[in-house]
Amino acid sequence: MRIATMATGGIGGYIAVKLTKQGQEVAAIARGSHLEAIKNKGLQLSSKHGIETVKPWKATSDTKQIGPVDVIIFGVKCHALEEAAEACLPMLKDGTVVIPFLNGVEAATRLSEVLPEKNVANGVAKISTTVSKPGVISQVGNFAQFIFSELNSTSSPRIERLQEVFRSAGIDAPKTDDIDRDLWSKFVLFSSISGVTSAARCNVGDIRGSFELSELCRNIMSETAMVGRRLGINLPTSLEENLWYTIAELPTNMRASTAIDLENNRPLETKWISGAAIRFAKKAAVSTPLNQTIYSLLSIYENGKS
Repeated sequence: MRIATMATGGIGGYIAVKLTKQGQEVAAIARGSHLEAIKNKGLQLSSKHGIETVKPWKATSDTKQIGPVDVIIFGVKCHALEEAAEACLPMLKDGTVVIPFLNGVEAATRLSEVLPEKNVANGVAKISTTVSKPGVISQVGNFAQFIFSELNSTSSPRIERLQEVFRSAGIDAPKTDDIDRDLWSKFVLFSSISGVTSAARCNVGDIRGSFELSELCRNIMSETAMVGRRLGINLPTSLEENLWYTIAELPTNMRASTAIDLENNRPLETKWISGAAIRFAKKAAVSTPLNQTIYSLLSIYENGKS
């Protein structure tokens, strides 16, 4: 398959390394020093399993140099979605599938406003990765799962083919019968972990070691889950408790990408995390005071702050 990673950050870079090693033609879209490092030294994945280095089929910032592909792995920051989506147009053909792996639950809807809906699927990534330095993707922990389907939660030949490619590369890619449930399940967790590790400038170990932060984390999950259920999302009744057990198993030093962006004075995704919880709450006619507080605390840093 010909696959493009738009862009080759934490998630796109992880997938690009794994699928290139498996023999797929992967075009890594990047820019600046990250792109130069990929061209000169290859793309590197650093994890507990060691270091893996590959030379992608193509590495460029210009999608016109790539041409039509079978799959676009769409993993940019939420605030860059529209610009990146437009850059995907030269890579589309009739059957190209664009799978968003973004934080939040609105990416597929937003993509469909820029790209033909027939090309857009939906997905959720459960992994902790970041660009630790130009050309290097670092993974925290061992968990890595990618769930995706067509927009209506059904499978299709193109979805099944990509799932098989992922599995052949050693990537967990289970089938799903409800992608909205899967997206919201992660959203419930991420709204909490993102909000607390960012606002409190802490990591998961700090949360587990503090009664106050633990209670805040659990209460944000309950608040976000309540919104989803009011909107008709089929979230399990045991979701919040199960997610708390998940947090107990996460690496102690793990922080949400929002916290890392805050530390590095980069723009934040809060508009599509706690901000989205607030927007959906209004639609459901309920209040979300905890998400509102988190959003207020981080809003001054939303566009980056030096």
